[in-house]
Amino acid sequence: MGNDRERILVVGAGAGGLAAAALLATQGLEVIVLERAAHVGGKMREIRVGEYLIDGGPTVLTMRWVFEELFTACGMRLDDHLRLRRAEVLARHAWPDGARLDLFAEMERTIEAIKSLSGPREADGYRRFCAHTQEIFRTVDGPFLKAERPTMRTLLSAAGSLGLGGIMRIDGYRSLWKALGDFFHDPRLLQLFGRYATYCGSSPFAAPATLNVIAHVEREGVWLVEGGMFRVAEAVAAAAVRKGATIRCGAHVAELDVRGGQVRGVRLADGEHLPAGAVIFNGDVGALARGMLGSTAAKKVPDSSEPRSLSAITWALSGTARGFPLLHHNVFFSSDYPREFHELFDQARLPEEPTVYVCAQDRGASLDDASAPPVTDGAEAGRERFLCLINAPATGDKRPLSPQEIRECETRTFNHLRRLGLSLERSNGSITTTPSDFDRLFPGTGGALYGPASHGWSSPLARAGSRTKIRSLYLAGGGVHPGAGVPMATLSGRLAATSVLEDLGLTSRSLATAMPGGTWMS
Repeated sequence: MGNDRERILVVGAGAGGLAAAALLATQGLEVIVLERAAHVGGKMREIRVGEYLIDGGPTVLTMRWVFEELFTACGMRLDDHLRLRRAEVLARHAWPDGARLDLFAEMERTIEAIKSLSGPREADGYRRFCAHTQEIFRTVDGPFLKAERPTMRTLLSAAGSLGLGGIMRIDGYRSLWKALGDFFHDPRLLQLFGRYATYCGSSPFAAPATLNVIAHVEREGVWLVEGGMFRVAEAVAAAAVRKGATIRCGAHVAELDVRGGQVRGVRLADGEHLPAGAVIFNGDVGALARGMLGSTAAKKVPDSSEPRSLSAITWALSGTARGFPLLHHNVFFSSDYPREFHELFDQARLPEEPTVYVCAQDRGASLDDASAPPVTDGAEAGRERFLCLINAPATGDKRPLSPQEIRECETRTFNHLRRLGLSLERSNGSITTTPSDFDRLFPGTGGALYGPASHGWSSPLARAGSRTKIRSLYLAGGGVHPGAGVPMATLSGRLAATSVLEDLGLTSRSLATAMPGGTWMS
């Protein structure tokens, strides 16, 4: 366009950066997305194991409305760009005592399952828990999820509008684990619903009870994406390009060009300088605070990435599953949850007996899908794709795990699965990803996958917002408000785009001015 003021650079092509790019391009601005990796997607990535591509990050979609609103804002329909199938069973859970429990999308089916496992009192507790989490969502949806980063002032303002009853419904002053005790007595159910704290990389013993809202969000709908979650990143990137954005993969931003307290553009590692009227950084705030994009940003952007959320060790593999009727989502619990989180957060070490998440990527999420493994095109009969994951401390930059530690952890993990009835026979090896690997993929994180840990009532205040103290520098991604996960990171991109438009005085610009066509370079 020739007007640097209306050129917006987006550093990082994760969910937040791609959403911001699509929305700003729709408004007719010149948008260039600069991605260091060879592909878009950020944590929505694929891992190649032999002839197979396996989801290596998020494995299902929630909060579908976020993506419907995004595509609608771009003048498109979500269903024209992604094929989604709603899960009938949210997850299958197993415990060392031999018990199993499925959570269903339909509440009454879950109530019956809990009644069979734990009795009518616990089933009634689940019914009350559902009502409680729905109230939390209704209370936080407008003031927090869709609004700019909360501050003490906005919290007090929200308190005034919500009243005492509203503040009590948010339930932010006690731990998630303590709140669960109001509804459940069976330790297995405490463990199951306590696990939702790990969806944002936190401990159920330290996270505020407000995070019980995650259970409601999941109950509202879990969607399987045909072709895997990477298709979501591809679809949003394609929408941005269609509206005029340029996406440059393999473009490593080495430094922000900051002069006179304002960002003026970026310098790439190859020396290229790109001027701009605004820059959206879709990476970890810790990378800025630690000087990875220049000393000026390090002085002006506080490090809001501490305390770090959880990292992970994952194994992507193809092979055959025996002995356990897997669905798409499967969780195999440890026998001592308090010990597991004490080891992860207090001792910063791998747990002796980990809880293991297994995504059977070729399975659906209905009861019919557990009867037999599928046969996929060009694959050996019965061979499937799996992602196995355990939580790990985010110390990838401080104390990398030794090869022996990783081997011992793998042995413990797969032995634990066998004790709970699942044997995975690998046909083509596996790809292991550790906290150090995640730190290399996402610099400045130490391997933390969810930004800062959500511990304590004030944790929402610790997350950075879309605006920074450097004029024309904005933030997006799972490490900033409103939080971690693909839908929340997408919302952060929307907030960043809105902030850019407001500060440029372009809030009234019509969608009809969007530029047709764009460029995607890899």
